[in-house]
Amino acid sequence: MTRAYIVCGSPGTGKTVYGKKLAERLGAAFLDIDASTERLVRLALELNGHNPDDRDSPFFKEHFRDAIYEQMFDIARDNLRHIDVVIAGPFTKELKDSEWREKLTARLGSPVEIHFVSCAPEIRRQRMVKRGNPRDDAKLRDWDRYVRYYDEAPPSCSHVFIDDSRELCSAAAGHPLAMPNQDDAHEKINLKSI
Repeated sequence: MTRAYIVCGSPGTGKTVYGKKLAERLGAAFLDIDASTERLVRLALELNGHNPDDRDSPFFKEHFRDAIYEQMFDIARDNLRHIDVVIAGPFTKELKDSEWREKLTARLGSPVEIHFVSCAPEIRRQRMVKRGNPRDDAKLRDWDRYVRYYDEAPPSCSHVFIDDSRELCSAAAGHPLAMPNQDDAHEKINLKSI
């Protein structure tokens, strides 16, 4: 049976890099929230007279957020008939639901494993500055508000914790990144093996 892997966490934590490496290791399809929906979201925002780089306003969250996730889940469900799928996105609201993994398993018709990627706020800020994506501008201008919104609390549901506090190049050299959140489990996932 195929499996869905949800790679989630705040912007700048390394979700996309980790998710791509995981998908490559598994031979899975990779769906990134930005690559999957970006062109249509930008166009729709512009047609509605809004900043095409907006991802944080009440307008965006009310009119686009849920539709974007549902579109990704539809694409994932179609692919899960044939292949494992890795989905990368923040999933901020969903992570607060202790039954989200079970609900998503029912929605997708395949088992779901959640990987939560986290790192220190200063590392996230540095990465956002370095990548220079206009979508990050509002976050960087009001950094304190952004850090409060993405509070980095671990998911309420069962998950694998990915600590990306070091640079990914260091991780690839052997730094253990992940620790399942199961009663002091000592099994670690190493990015080099992913």
